[in-house]
Amino acid sequence: MTETSGSLVAPPPVALTIAGSDPSGGAGLQADLKTFHSFDVYGATVVTTLTVQNTAGVFAREDVAPAFLLAQLTAVQDDLAVAAGKTGLLATVAQIEALAAHLHARPLPALVVDPVLVATSGDTLTDADTVDALRRHLFPLATVVTPNLPEAERLVGRPVRSIPEMRDAARILVDLGAPAVLVKGGHLRNSAHDVLFAAGQWTELPAPRIAIGPAHGTGCSLSAAITAGLAAGQALPDAVARAKRWISRALATAPAIGHGPRPVDHRVRPDDP
Repeated sequence: MTETSGSLVAPPPVALTIAGSDPSGGAGLQADLKTFHSFDVYGATVVTTLTVQNTAGVFAREDVAPAFLLAQLTAVQDDLAVAAGKTGLLATVAQIEALAAHLHARPLPALVVDPVLVATSGDTLTDADTVDALRRHLFPLATVVTPNLPEAERLVGRPVRSIPEMRDAARILVDLGAPAVLVKGGHLRNSAHDVLFAAGQWTELPAPRIAIGPAHGTGCSLSAAITAGLAAGQALPDAVARAKRWISRALATAPAIGHGPRPVDHRVRPDDP
């Protein structure tokens, strides 16, 4: 009998999510792991916050102590060759400051910062002073920052409700220290146009609105898809464009699970027709 050695199989790239837990599985680190799997990337996690939530809303949260957050991250980095990481929900200033100090000493090869501030349901997920901490401490360490329109408004302190205002917000955030910014237009009235500003260049990512109403975990899943592309060695504009195509297909087949907004369809593969 012949045995096949697993060592002959090339390991997949490793992507890491540093995010909160959604027990209903549609957002947070659970959505990130599903997305990584869809993109053939091995997923690792660092839990920042436990939430009590489902598709209908967020009812409570329990934040992980910064020291325990960093212990998880150290354990992952000591063992796995992380090719790219992303942050999702960072609920407190203490978490942000501790994470930024750690990443200064042990940087990740690529980092997507998804500034999760408000859930799809409208529930606030972070302490009031985390916005400034994200801008000051974490944005300069990012490869790209990926706010949606409500998040962009909080980050720049002005309305962001049109494509020209999205471009203005992206430029402001780059001026504040983010190397690149993707402003996501899923909250636009008549389209789902995204805008990427990176290395002084604009990339426009037009897309029609998918008529399913509000969706659960779209931002988490899109930023995870970008992270997967970066982990696989794609350039940022290519990773963003591929992630955008994937999320559009994943929204088009979003399953009617739960009583709130639909979670995206993580069964979709990135290169499906």
